[in-house]
Amino acid sequence: MSNNKIGIVGAGTMGTGIAQTAASAGFEVFLFDPYPEQLLIAESSLQKVMNRLSEKGKIDSSEADSVITRIHFTDHIKDFKKCGFVIEAIIEDLNTKKDQFARIEAMVPSHCILATNTSSLSIASISSALKKPERFLGVHFFNPAAVMKLVEVIPGLLTHPDTVRSARALIHSWGKTTVLAKDTPGFIVNRVARPFYGEALRILDEGIADVITIDRAMKETGGFRMGPFELMDLIGNDINYTVTETIFREFYYDPRYRPSFTQKRLVEAGRLGRKSGAGFYTYDAKAATDAPVEPAGKETLIFNRILCMLINEAADALFMNIASADDIDLAMTLGVNYPKGLLQWADELGPSRILKQLEQLQSEYGEDRYRPSPLLRKMAELNSTFF
Repeated sequence: MSNNKIGIVGAGTMGTGIAQTAASAGFEVFLFDPYPEQLLIAESSLQKVMNRLSEKGKIDSSEADSVITRIHFTDHIKDFKKCGFVIEAIIEDLNTKKDQFARIEAMVPSHCILATNTSSLSIASISSALKKPERFLGVHFFNPAAVMKLVEVIPGLLTHPDTVRSARALIHSWGKTTVLAKDTPGFIVNRVARPFYGEALRILDEGIADVITIDRAMKETGGFRMGPFELMDLIGNDINYTVTETIFREFYYDPRYRPSFTQKRLVEAGRLGRKSGAGFYTYDAKAATDAPVEPAGKETLIFNRILCMLINEAADALFMNIASADDIDLAMTLGVNYPKGLLQWADELGPSRILKQLEQLQSEYGEDRYRPSPLLRKMAELNSTFF
């Protein structure tokens, strides 16, 4: 990249976090938002974050001040004229993003790389709004952007290889780890993680176990930091449901990604999770503590069922060349804090064991939801491993 000036579109939580990341690495950042009040909120929020880091001794006060100084909060898109890299981090709406990039492209220099922080929209579709799509790609940060190490890099159909190399080198210089993903719905993390939520919801819908028992199984038996229902409440049931619904639609209604009516009804009732005070759990301090009603003993069955679905999804992502085996495992450990990579887990358990459980589920339910990946089937037949 020819200069150290970074443009960021959108001063929400994600845009502000990316601005902090770039500025902390010594880059000059122009954080654009058309709403001045949002810029004030972003600046105040960032000041609090830097003060907190300084108070904890993670950075000294002069560096905290320098980070803020390197960020220009602007409501003028013309300030992107000297930027070498511009990242958009606005609402997940295709037409809004296309309109934004058409205006940005007319403003930035010819060498400037353009990137979208979308988590699920088609990179190729957004790039159709550009005259030079070869300089455009996806760079998907994870919340909180300043803390999470992973960034998914997604070339579009017409992205030039030099654009990918330059973008990855730049993001690495910010202290991040990148993985390369194909432009398909959900990329790596949001696609491979669907069974963590979807199969947990299916187990709940069937009445096999309650919310707390399922969460307990994944944490105590599986070693996950959070259970699926705790995590859905943290993410927001509205957001989690929308991502599932989008991936279900974009994969031509593949039953593996079918959303749950239980989660849909929670969203409709306004039980969005932590941010609304209630979701699968209640977060009112005065409310009675949620307690498990299921007796112990089902945890291993629950964990094995969800894990085999996760491994099958990871294997299928590899089969369809969405990403390399290394990048798939890296994405799931860094992006969503899984206790280990799913393909590594498959090797430890043995692909034939995973295949057997999937075949049992498919036989029991008669649903294509449980069809084994052709790659997993092949690995089991050859008694082979992913690594």
